[in-house]
This record gives sequence, C-alpha cells and structure tokens, in this order.
Amino acid sequence: MKIFILLLSMVVRSSQLTLNECGVEARRPQYNDIAVECGTSSITLEIKLCPVIYTGYNESLLILNHMMQSECRASLETSGGSPVARFTFPLNMTHACGSVFLTTSAAGTGVFSDFSNIQTVNISGIVRSVDPTTGTVTYNAELKYYYSCAYPLEYLINNTQIDVSASSIAVRDNNGTFISTLSMTLYSDENYTEPLIIPEAGIELRTSVYVKVKATNLTSQYHVLLDRCYASISPLPTNSSFFNLFVPCNKDRLTTILLNGEAQEANFKFQAFRFIEQQNETVSTYFLHCITRLCERSICSTFRDCNQRRKRSTLETSDVESTDTYTLTSPMITTASDTSSSKEQAAVADERSDSTAGLGAAVGVLAFVCIVALSVAAIFYMRLRN
Repeated sequence: MKIFILLLSMVVRSSQLTLNECGVEARRPQYNDIAVECGTSSITLEIKLCPVIYTGYNESLLILNHMMQSECRASLETSGGSPVARFTFPLNMTHACGSVFLTTSAAGTGVFSDFSNIQTVNISGIVRSVDPTTGTVTYNAELKYYYSCAYPLEYLINNTQIDVSASSIAVRDNNGTFISTLSMTLYSDENYTEPLIIPEAGIELRTSVYVKVKATNLTSQYHVLLDRCYASISPLPTNSSFFNLFVPCNKDRLTTILLNGEAQEANFKFQAFRFIEQQNETVSTYFLHCITRLCERSICSTFRDCNQRRKRSTLETSDVESTDTYTLTSPMITTASDTSSSKEQAAVADERSDSTAGLGAAVGVLAFVCIVALSVAAIFYMRLRN
C-alpha cells in the first residue's frame, strides 16, 4: 500500500506533459534517447521524454539506481526543444545517487608510454522505469537507460608563458575529467606564500624554485601524484632538448620532492640551472612541464613503490613525443648569465693591465740607466783626449 501511494504521488507531481503535446516525437523508445554529459564536478543525464510518455510513463516514474531521494530525481526540461527528463548528480562516491565507481589500469600510450600503469575510473549506472500498474499483469514495457563516464587519471601540465606567475585553464565538461582547474605556481619561499618574480635579467643560478601543482574541484577520494616533471627549451617539448627534474624512482640530485601523492596538491623544489646550448646567450630560458596522476587515496603509495612500476633510466636530453593532453600555462623560467665567469674575465683583464704597467716602468728605468751610462762614458772620453 505504501508503494502504491508513493507511485501515485509521483504521478501527481509529474509535469503532466501529454502525448498530444509530443506530436511527431511520440514514438517507441530508441537506444539513442539518452544523452550523457561527463562533467568536471557532476554528471548530467538527459532522456527524451516523449518516448517515455508514449510507453506509459512520465519523468517522475524514471528512477536513477533505485534512489528515491529528491536530489536524485528527474526534472522536466523543455527549453532546449524536445522535452527531456534531466538527472544531475555530483562526482562523489557518497553522493553520486548510487552510481558505481570502478577503477581500471592499462599501459600508457603517447606521452605516457613510459608508464606501465595508467588508471581510469569508470562511473556507471542505470535509469529504470517504475510501473504504477497494480494487479497481476501490465501492458507497459520496462524502460532501461544505461550510462557510463570514463575519467582518465593522468594529465600533462605545461609551463609555457613568460609574463605570468601562475594561471589555470578550465577543462571542458564533455572531456570527462575530474579536474575543472589544474594550476602550477612557482614560489620563492619554502612556505609557498611568496610567488616567484622573475626579473628581465633572470634569476641567479642555483636559486631555489618552489613548485606547487594543485587540483581544485576534485573529489575527496583522489590525491595528486606527479609522475614526471621536466624542463624543455621549447614551450612545446616536441623536438626540443629537455632535462628531467624527476621521473619515477629517479631524480636530479638538486631536486627535492616535498609532497607527492599525499594530498590534492604536490610540492617540490629545484635549483635554477642553464641549458648548455644557451651558454652564449645573455639569459637561459626554459619551460617546466609536469605529468600528473590522480590516484585513489588508498593506493597512491603503490605508485611511489619503485618495485611496482617501470623506471625511466636516463636523465639526459632527447626528444619527447607530444600528444593530445590537458595543458595549462604558467611562467617561463629565465636564469641570468654566469656572473662568476664575468668576474674571472675582469680579474684576468686587471692582471694583464697591472703586468703592462709594471713592464712599462721597468723599461723606463732601464732607459734612464742607459742614458746615464752613455753620459759618463762621454765625459771620460773627453778627458782622455785632453
């Protein structure tokens, strides 16, 4: 009796869209009657309503994953043309209206080809019709609409702008990513409170640069893990020399990883350097790139275990293959020329100047002695003749 009263109240609360109002759109349901939008913070389902009404139901009789809560119920939307029943629910395992979260792993491809374990989380579920008919039999067909959204957990963050200290890029909702913004910010202090300001002449060599990679609008069950960060001369690393600050299980000796895979941000620092091929230039400029993984909190530690992942064996320069990835822009790094070399050159110049002055004085003294000797010899010669 309670179920019947509930179904009856659902029918009363419906939009009362009639079959006559559907016109030519009144037909039997088809497989493409559902549209799925995999958003950055929520998933939206839109089901064409006229086929639903044609079958004997309405939007209030469509139930998402057996969830009866009001926030999991459909609403009627007619502003976009054909009327649809719309469901919207957040990307949160505890409030996703009964959706199933399944994480899978596969070998990486493209720019991630050096990683043997790239994760993807699949969020899926079903919308089913509830038949209000009472009795032994019904003439209404049961409706089932399946949905699925796949979210990759690996991203490429690029540092590619000269005059910006930090920025982020919004990712389009239909890309199917958990992250609405990824940001990479450079700081000058270990507390990550003072943004790094790079002067026109560049920062001094061996200056400590503090880097923060942060994800916002991210579901709480995931943490940020940096798989690889490297610098390249070109904003786009294709066909450009690069230098690895760190890769899985290996890092440059002057790079320190401070926080990685333990929160929704990752922090590290490195000392400013120069590319040798730019040694004849006044300043050395390069760009920072980070490949970022989102890992479930419970298993992030396995990705930091060197025994369970493929190692990159080199820290030398070569070519990097580019692929279609999510990128954002943050400041280009500029280092000043090696001032110690200039000082050494100046010191050598001063030594040469001092040597020249000393040699000139010695020659002057010798010339004076010679003149005196010639004068004395002349005097003696005159006396001898007399």
